[in-house]
Amino acid sequence: MNAIRITGIVLIVLGLAGFFTGGFSFTKDTTAAKIGPIELTVKEKQSITIPQWLSMGAVLLGAVALVMGGRKP
Repeated sequence: MNAIRITGIVLIVLGLAGFFTGGFSFTKDTTAAKIGPIELTVKEKQSITIPQWLSMGAVLLGAVALVMGGRKP
């Protein structure tokens, strides 16, 4: 397999994962205040959404790369 076909497969997998999950979330620890030995930390939950058009674009681009990578020059 050449690099273009592998890139196409990776784009298709990532595009489908983004389409079905819709995004991901993570928890971020931040220090709100620090007074001597006492430290106040806050956990913030942040989420990132992946637009459906971006996911479908990645699948389409991956399919094009997969087809173009299979051609012989």
